Amino acid sequence: MNLQRSARKSSQRGMSFFGLVFVGFVLVAAFAIGGQSFPIWLEYSAISKAIEKAKVETNVMGVRGAFDRAAAVDDITTISGKDLKVTASADKTIVSFAYEREIHLAGPAYLVYRFDGRAETKPSK
Repeated sequence: MNLQRSARKSSQRGMSFFGLVFVGFVLVAAFAIGGQSFPIWLEYSAISKAIEKAKVETNVMGVRGAFDRAAAVDDITTISGKDLKVTASADKTIVSFAYEREIHLAGPAYLVYRFDGRAETKPSK
């Protein structure tokens, strides 16, 4: 009976040292990439909001100027008003954008984010 108890107590449970190192490495990499990605996503959100504000203008220069003013307030540096594709007609305005951001991972490896968006006013009836 004593031999069976001691055999059960000595069975290993938990994680090995190499398993712990591997999990730690994965967590550090995830936090490093996430820490660099979060500001990129915040800027994309600010760009989308600035586009929504700027689309109410009736001409191309007005849309670009409104976007540049919102970009100055929200610290948007990736794109500017001149990078927007603006189509204005008598009944609606369509504003679209596309850009890329990249994060250097290691050596020749990069994580590339490609963003695009579009906002349009509803046609007047």
